[in-house]
Amino acid sequence: MLKIVKSGFFTTIQDSGRFGFRHLGVPVSGSMDRAAAHLANAMLENPDEAAVLEVTMSGPVLEFTRDTWIAIAGANLSPKLNEVDIDNHGVHRIRSGDRLAFGKHIDGLRGYVAIKGGFDTGEVLKSRSFYKPITEKDHLVAGMELHYEEVSEFEPKITHVIPEEIERVLKLKASPGPEFDILDSEQQELLFSQPFTIAKENNRMAYQLQEILGSHQHPMLTSATLPGTVQLTPGGKLIILMRDGQTTGGYPRILQLSDDSINKLAQKTFGDTVYFKKES
Repeated sequence: MLKIVKSGFFTTIQDSGRFGFRHLGVPVSGSMDRAAAHLANAMLENPDEAAVLEVTMSGPVLEFTRDTWIAIAGANLSPKLNEVDIDNHGVHRIRSGDRLAFGKHIDGLRGYVAIKGGFDTGEVLKSRSFYKPITEKDHLVAGMELHYEEVSEFEPKITHVIPEEIERVLKLKASPGPEFDILDSEQQELLFSQPFTIAKENNRMAYQLQEILGSHQHPMLTSATLPGTVQLTPGGKLIILMRDGQTTGGYPRILQLSDDSINKLAQKTFGDTVYFKKES
């Protein structure tokens, strides 16, 4: 078992996502930064969809009761094994009784802890990803225990990787959305030239941006949305839907981010600067 000694700011179980239920209003969910989660699993030779821990900003304290191997990727939250600093993007052998903790926040926002074989938590609608009320919990709390299979024999082919540098000013690759043409030429030019600042309202559901693009009075029926859909409110605010974002919305969908841009945005937080880069 993995014992949750301290939960950290917001630590969840995530996998590649919950697919096939959007017609019922169920979000995809899954790891916010899929690339980082997949990298952690790849170092352990796990399948991409193996469940991992998603650690946000401030890490938990975890105690292992069985031998295994772990890998860490994503944000650098100064991981420590038995109070000794360890590589953030590396594979580490775990013995029964070991404790994993995190220290100073260095860069990024979300880190990923994979375990050999994946975390064996219950599936709901074909996924282990936390999303309340689909799952009982929306984050881990102290005292919880997570099951994993003991692994004593494993020879990792990769023990450490050099992570891609996190961009200080992020350029988000985006394609025009279905209602992009409601923007006039001045708004379109501003959208792809001015910097935008991430607002305090940012989480797994959506990221809001502080700057106003310009108000509009474009009426529309509630329509399908996806992770990465950029909505424009009547007051001119931009809202970027993330992995837990709603499946439909009534605001114009002016842009659609690439999956790579969603991954990179997931490592940003309040006050960070982003630009939109138009993709054909």
